[in-house]
Amino acid sequence: MKRVFIQRRWAKPMTRLVAVLFVVILAYLQGSPAIANPTGLQVAETMFAERCKTAGEKIHRTAENVEGILLMKLRPKEINYGDQFRMDDPYGRDLDGDGYIETFVRGSYELMRPRNPRPGWPTRLGYPYVEAVDPKDGKRYRYTGRIDQPWLRDKRYGQWVREFVLDKTLASGPTPSYGITYDDISTRAEREHWIAGSSLRVIDLKTNEVMAERIGYMMDRGQGNTSGGRSPWLLAAEHACPDFHRFPNPVVVVPGASAQPRQAQDFVEKVLKPILEK
Repeated sequence: MKRVFIQRRWAKPMTRLVAVLFVVILAYLQGSPAIANPTGLQVAETMFAERCKTAGEKIHRTAENVEGILLMKLRPKEINYGDQFRMDDPYGRDLDGDGYIETFVRGSYELMRPRNPRPGWPTRLGYPYVEAVDPKDGKRYRYTGRIDQPWLRDKRYGQWVREFVLDKTLASGPTPSYGITYDDISTRAEREHWIAGSSLRVIDLKTNEVMAERIGYMMDRGQGNTSGGRSPWLLAAEHACPDFHRFPNPVVVVPGASAQPRQAQDFVEKVLKPILEK
C-alpha cells in the first residue's frame, strides 16, 4: 500500500487526554455552584428525566468478521466546553479530529490496554482499516495503524518506546459495507435548559438499514454557570443517560467527561464484530 503520509500518534492522544482530564477534575473539585434560578433547574431536571425514558441502546442486527467501516461524519477538532446552542453533539463527544478516527483503527488501544483487564471490560480491538471522506478535499481515504519502535531508526529513543502510527492512503474500490454516523438531536427548548441529546447509528450502506442506534442525553445542573472557570458541558457529563461510567469495578473512578472517549467504539463493536485476524 502506497503511503501518503505517516503520522506519529501516541504522545498526542495521551496529551489531549491528560489536558482534558486536568480541566475536568479541576471543574469537578470546584463542584456545581449555587443555582441562581432553582425553579429553572427543576424544570430542566423534569425535562431531562423524561428524555432519559427514551435513552439507551437498541441493537436490531449484528455482523461478524467486519474488516472495515466508513465514518460518515467526523468529529470537530475543538471541544465545546460551554457553547449552549452549538449543535455539535456534546454527549457523543469522543476524541477530537484524527483522534476520533484513530479510536476505530486496530492497534490504537494496544498501548493503553490494562495488563489484567477486569471482567466486563471492552476488548477495543479496532478494525483493520477505517475509511472517511476528508472534508478538505472531498476525497475518501483509508486509515490503517501499526505499532512503531522509533529506536530502530533513532538511538536517542529508549528501546522500550512504542508509538502508534496512523497511516493515511487514498482509498480505491468500493466503500465499506457499514457506516457510522451521529447527530445532535437536541431541540431549542432542551438547549435552553442545558440539555444535549445525541444519536449514534450503525448503518448497512447496501440497504440503508439502521442496524443499531444509541440515544443519549446529558444535562448541566449548573445551568450554564461558568464561575470559577467552570465548563458547563464537561460537568454535564456527570448527569448523563446512559451514564458514561459503563464498566464494572473501575480501578479509578474518573469524572464523566474523562470517561467519554472511545464510547463510540465500544458501542459500534457490539454491533459490528471486528475480524480477529487480518
